[in-house]
Amino acid sequence: MSTLITVLKGGGRYDACWVERLARGVRCHAPAFTRILCLTDGPLALDGVERVPLRHDWPGWWAKMEAFRPGLSEGTTLLCDLDTVFTGPADALSRPGLAAMEDYFHEGRLSSALLRWDGDELAGLYERFAAEPERWMTAGSCGPVPNAVHGDQVVIDHLLRREGVRPRFFQEIAPGLLDFYDPRRDAHGPVVIFIGEAKPDTARGSVHAAWAGA
Repeated sequence: MSTLITVLKGGGRYDACWVERLARGVRCHAPAFTRILCLTDGPLALDGVERVPLRHDWPGWWAKMEAFRPGLSEGTTLLCDLDTVFTGPADALSRPGLAAMEDYFHEGRLSSALLRWDGDELAGLYERFAAEPERWMTAGSCGPVPNAVHGDQVVIDHLLRREGVRPRFFQEIAPGLLDFYDPRRDAHGPVVIFIGEAKPDTARGSVHAAWAGA
């Protein structure tokens, strides 16, 4: 069984519509994911999406650390950001093996936009973070890092490096799978990643049409 997990924290840009559109793309282009879980602090009633309450009031992107809670899923599990757009076959994301997206700006560093593991393989990330959340949310807690913004992926990368764990990067193991959105061209895919201020709701052409379900 393969499970896709996404996180919807209330009070920000995203709402249930984003979950519905991500789930639709997954069902269409990555049907190997037989379960879709949404960790959220708000109401959610979507066919084919299991709502899982967040346990902590960790702000913003820090809520994603709950995706590593033990017992959430069995087998291959993928953490996927809500602003990911599927435009073509993407079952490669559901293959077994620890893997992550390589950060667009920082070579050799992982991004939590896409992160794959097995069962409770990364439960230690949740346990260490939950034990001292204020510490880990403080900039500088991971020592000198290249990232200009201190966020969840900085902490994830730091904790995994400390344990000597280095996920393989999707860009290496599945060349051509990930495509970073560029408004200067129309064709994208099969898995469209957004960085910076660009988001699916402000995208153009075929990417926006795929996200909106046209």
